[in-house]
Amino acid sequence: MANSDLDTHFHGRVRAASGRLLWLGLAIMLVGLAALVFPLVSTLVAALVVGWTLMFAGALAFIGAFSIHGTGPFFGALLTGLLSLAAGAFIVFNPLAGAVTLTLILGFVFMIQGAFELFFALEMRPHAGWWGMLLSGLASAVLAIIIATGWPAISAVALGILLGVNFVTTGLGYIAVSRSLKA
Repeated sequence: MANSDLDTHFHGRVRAASGRLLWLGLAIMLVGLAALVFPLVSTLVAALVVGWTLMFAGALAFIGAFSIHGTGPFFGALLTGLLSLAAGAFIVFNPLAGAVTLTLILGFVFMIQGAFELFFALEMRPHAGWWGMLLSGLASAVLAIIIATGWPAISAVALGILLGVNFVTTGLGYIAVSRSLKA
């Protein structure tokens, strides 16, 4: 199949699903708006999801450790499983403390991401599109600064607000695609 045939097939499938994409976009956007209206609740839900995920992954790693041969790899996998399980249990049973920790980690991620993107943008300059990476790097750096200056006080709402903004923009993206492909 030629590349244009794949594009035609892909666009045809997306066009056929445009109605479902509209409803998906609306649903995701409504969840995002709810997260923005109730940022504490959405922060706690995010912390609980992370906690349960860590507990599940830790339990699987713990069980999987017993199928590993060799003392070093066995104890490494066992320790990883136990640490994941303990971290997940800590977050599940202390979701606000978990949110504080997750917000701090997110601040570090934004700081590293922003530094990388700013460096990448400056290396790309003067090629077309370098400014998009510059804006993304600046946005990540600003978010890192906001988290750093407001932490730990903003931890109760930061994750919920970021998730809400992400869901709203994702929902708008699906709605835009749906509307642009309406047959």
